[in-house]
Amino acid sequence: MMNERVDLERIDRVASREEDEIGVERYKVFLKQYEEWVLHNKDRLEKESYEIDQDYHPGRRKRGKDYKEGMYELPFYYPGQICVGKVTTIHLYQGAFVDIGGVYEGWVPIKNNDWFWIRQYIKVNMQVIVEIVAKRDPYRFRFPIELCLLDPNIDHLIFNRFEFPPIFHRDTTPDELRRDSGRPPVTRKETSTRPEEDPLVSDHPYVDKLWQINAAEQMILNDMEANPHKYEGKKLSELTDDEEFDEENSVVYSKVRYKDSILPKVTLKTSVRDLNLESAFTERQHNKRLQKEAEERGEEFKVAKLIRHLEMDEYDLIHWRRSFEEREALIRDVSCRQALGLPLEEPGRYANARVLLKGQYDPGSSLYRHDYWGEPKNSEKSKRKKLSDIHNKSIVGRGTLWYDMVYEDAIKRMEERKKAPREDSDEEDEVEDELDFDSSVFHKFIPEDYDGEEPLTFFGNEDDPQVKWDD
Repeated sequence: MMNERVDLERIDRVASREEDEIGVERYKVFLKQYEEWVLHNKDRLEKESYEIDQDYHPGRRKRGKDYKEGMYELPFYYPGQICVGKVTTIHLYQGAFVDIGGVYEGWVPIKNNDWFWIRQYIKVNMQVIVEIVAKRDPYRFRFPIELCLLDPNIDHLIFNRFEFPPIFHRDTTPDELRRDSGRPPVTRKETSTRPEEDPLVSDHPYVDKLWQINAAEQMILNDMEANPHKYEGKKLSELTDDEEFDEENSVVYSKVRYKDSILPKVTLKTSVRDLNLESAFTERQHNKRLQKEAEERGEEFKVAKLIRHLEMDEYDLIHWRRSFEEREALIRDVSCRQALGLPLEEPGRYANARVLLKGQYDPGSSLYRHDYWGEPKNSEKSKRKKLSDIHNKSIVGRGTLWYDMVYEDAIKRMEERKKAPREDSDEEDEVEDELDFDSSVFHKFIPEDYDGEEPLTFFGNEDDPQVKWDD
């Protein structure tokens, strides 16, 4: 090695230029904003952590005694960042968790047989160098920070990759969940009707409850007219339930006998607190007064609609308007997609019923029974199949035989042969069964003066066979 003279001034100039290129001032501004953000949101994040996660598990936010001052929050990290950490936990089906100095531990996805190849390279409490691959929403994803191992460099030994990162199924629909987590749609059976051509609906879900309340009010008022002594000295607003009302068991299913048959019966229980008896009583008194005045005039009186009925119509109208607006929005969306040349449906959302249902699990099929080993040989089904095979063979004959005639003539020849008395011995029958060949097709080619002692040889083709004696 040769000694070189070092110019300190030149080194300072180079260092100051590199420092300007990496943006130290910008990083200082980021740290200042980050510390202010942590100061204002630390307590809120810890409170949300207790609400979301009842119990702590690796990969989730540290809180309580596990939290220490100076731990980096999630905004401090970004994909592509290189960190030095320590392995804290190893899980067979989830992977390894690395502490990189933050409130969330990083997640290295490893599962199943991949541990066989890397079990000697990664241990608990060992120091590793990792790269942040992805940063995700902690409310939706189980492990917000996904890592990739750089040292030890064993990423090429991990083959069983997670198709999608693990998620929480929280207070949302399946479609919203898969959109939030970036997953493809669940394939559904293709519908024969188009949604934009469906009729408008006007059945608000609260209408059934209003009908139940109205029926209960009218039943109580009818009971007041039939048994006025039960309600003497009582105010309608002070009526209480005979027994404690249980909303979960408000619907009772039973059976009732009607003539000679038993029919299902549904009992809907309603609390008096949900009823407006005073308003219903006032309305009935008003209708009675109108009816009396109409009778005095000699006119027929008919109650048009009760207040509850008008309320039901209002809810149905609200639902109809909402359905109308949704259909208008759908038609606009379809028109825009057609104008831009975009697909009308999300790719992969619908599939043909034949493709979708092929190989689908059928609980009624014996193939999916846990103890299914095929149909037993002595079962009724197998016996019927054997009998049908024997019957078919007795009608058609053996399929391995070759006949030099049409099918109908062969069947007639076979029936005539069965009716004719058999003069052959049992040994000849066994030989014929073993050969499995019908020699009667050559009877018309045997000479009339053949005595049966010398063997015959057939040659030629099937259309024109020839016979000669073996002397």
